[in-house]
Amino acid sequence: MPDHSRNPGTPLNLDALADVRINTPAVERRAASLPARRSLKKNHQAAWLLNAVRCIDLTTLAGDDTPDRVARLCAKARQPIAPELLAAMGVSGLTTGAVCVYPTMVAPAKAALAGSAIPVASVATGFPAGLMPLDLRLAEIRYATDQGADEIDIVITRAHVLRGEWAALYDEVSAMREACGDARMKAILATGDLKSLENVARASHVAMQAGADWIKTSTGKEGVNATLPVSLVMARAIRDYAARTGHRVGFKPAGGLRTARDALNWQVLMFEELGRDWLSPTLFRIGASSLLGDIERQISHHVTGRYAAAHRQAIA
Repeated sequence: MPDHSRNPGTPLNLDALADVRINTPAVERRAASLPARRSLKKNHQAAWLLNAVRCIDLTTLAGDDTPDRVARLCAKARQPIAPELLAAMGVSGLTTGAVCVYPTMVAPAKAALAGSAIPVASVATGFPAGLMPLDLRLAEIRYATDQGADEIDIVITRAHVLRGEWAALYDEVSAMREACGDARMKAILATGDLKSLENVARASHVAMQAGADWIKTSTGKEGVNATLPVSLVMARAIRDYAARTGHRVGFKPAGGLRTARDALNWQVLMFEELGRDWLSPTLFRIGASSLLGDIERQISHHVTGRYAAAHRQAIA
């Protein structure tokens, strides 16, 4: 996987937040137009779906996770699409972008992925609510990195956003970034809890200024998770931050992406708003578990002309 330089962050810039204005009807119109902007058929559609696979953070965040379940997930990450389907398309070496687990499952995931280049991501900081004292949240980050996590998905304190406490949010995310050490950090904004697109945009800017390597929509546990309008606002915040600072930040939608069509729609958003570089797993990830099954079903149809029965698809 090609590397890219980390986002070092910047001093808190409150002027950038004061300038944020969101025309919600315009955002919704633009987002609604995205699915129709590119007609992806046959080989082109299959190529975009395979690209989505390499950008998936294959995830298990269940209360009954075990090392054996994580090992099965990692086996799927190593071979996400049936080898005979890939061979028919002349493709080899395809893996998912990462495997995402709880901190206590990092060590089993690292063992299961030994010898591969697939990174292990761990949620931390009191996921999904984040309602723990900061020192405990930082300790959880350090525990996950000590276990070998390559990436950390942190959650922010939503109350800081809702009360406009931008300095407090900046200090919190900065402390989390420092605790991550060499592990790359994804800042989960839990956009379904933030009440307005202006809050989403401002929280995005603060998280990037504090050093987030990716900004992520959701934990997947909120009532509303990733949507195209929210994702559009976050993508444009990334574009604005890059223009202001020269630093490129990644984007991760999570929660609610379940179909191959969703995978195509979000890639079109990345391409239209941020460009080809954001179609790479270094700058784009999809938080998903069930999505991969539908993509494999569509790939099977592309190769054989038939949809595979669900029981023929290996699901971790």
